[in-house]
Amino acid sequence: MQNIDEKQWKTLKQKLARSKQITSPSMGEPEKEYVLSRGVEILRLHATDFVNKRLAPADPKNDGRQTPLKGHPVFIAQHATGTSDRAKLEKFHGIKTGIELTEKEVAYIVSVILRWIQEQVGEPV
Repeated sequence: MQNIDEKQWKTLKQKLARSKQITSPSMGEPEKEYVLSRGVEILRLHATDFVNKRLAPADPKNDGRQTPLKGHPVFIAQHATGTSDRAKLEKFHGIKTGIELTEKEVAYIVSVILRWIQEQVGEPV
């Protein structure tokens, strides 16, 4: 897997919009300010760290409850993009549960998270 392209992004957004499992959270002004003040590279580091620690293991600790609903723009993005737990990764992204994530899968997940954040702030982060 690689970064998400425009066609994949539109397809994913449609799939997420039809799902009852996915909420449609949005970022508030404090989160947007956080994003704009930190920049894309810091957010990429945070997202990569969170994904590696909370999703990458084959059997993550507290799977299904490991991603907070608030507190960081990446967490909000994970809930909005179906990247908050392994079951949603399988359902919405075709990434199998029970197998440790590859570096390419982690990079793909991070690209999805950053793409959603970019749309929320209305400009490239």
